[in-house]
Amino acid sequence: MFEFLFIAALVYLYMERKSRKKREGRKMRGLDAELKSLIEDDGDKTGIAFEIKQYLLAIVEDDKNDVEKFSDARIEQAERILDRAGPSALYWMTDIAAQLAFLAAAQKNGIVTSVDAKVGEHATPEAIIKAVVKG
Repeated sequence: MFEFLFIAALVYLYMERKSRKKREGRKMRGLDAELKSLIEDDGDKTGIAFEIKQYLLAIVEDDKNDVEKFSDARIEQAERILDRAGPSALYWMTDIAAQLAFLAAAQKNGIVTSVDAKVGEHATPEAIIKAVVKG
């Protein structure tokens, strides 16, 4: 009798383990999974992209007006973006910075880019940010 109960318990635990692995397998983990879920959630992606765009434009405006770099207000704004978007905000910001660096190098070397058509001959930092950052 006890053998039957023991075998039944083992079979139940084995089947429960399989179904739990299937349920956990559907959940994606890590930074790539978080980025993918943010990209799939279109409304959130657009809102975060808009916040990052506004942040970059504010940084350019601060630079033009000789405002203190790394001010408390800008750091708090960056923290809000990071809290909302999570670690993927850092990925987005560095991706945007890399795109801007490639664009600057292309313009310096006389290579025509798709951004040139959008911003024209006399490009401003604001126009380039608006052309590069979607949102």
